Amino acid sequence: MMFTVIFMCLWLSLGDSIADSIEPLFTDKSVDEGDDVTLSCKYETSSTTPYLHWYRQQPKSKPVFLLYIDLFGGKTNPMPPHLDAEVNKTNKEVDLIISSAAVSDSDLYYCALVPTVTGNPAALYKNPDTVLLH
Repeated sequence: MMFTVIFMCLWLSLGDSIADSIEPLFTDKSVDEGDDVTLSCKYETSSTTPYLHWYRQQPKSKPVFLLYIDLFGGKTNPMPPHLDAEVNKTNKEVDLIISSAAVSDSDLYYCALVPTVTGNPAALYKNPDTVLLH
């Protein structure tokens, strides 16, 4: 069964640096229920110890924190069910892996560099890129 997941990648600044960015690596994917799905973002940062966060947003709701991963392999513990994350330091990419995707996984997904913006929901929508998974 085919279904749609929306993946949105955010660009969030670390302090005053304009060199820090994060963006999706693809524009769309076809997904069958039960398949594993990898959502990927490419990042640039001046930080030597960035934290990469993933969020999920359901319609008419605030984004909800899913997990974090750092460049040294540190991750949220325990990981949420059927989710994992990986960082490729060489290519400066961060992946969110959804195992055995289900229709209930259809939502907005965000990747962000930390520190993230808090207390200002409008800032979450700065320069978004949208990816649809069919």
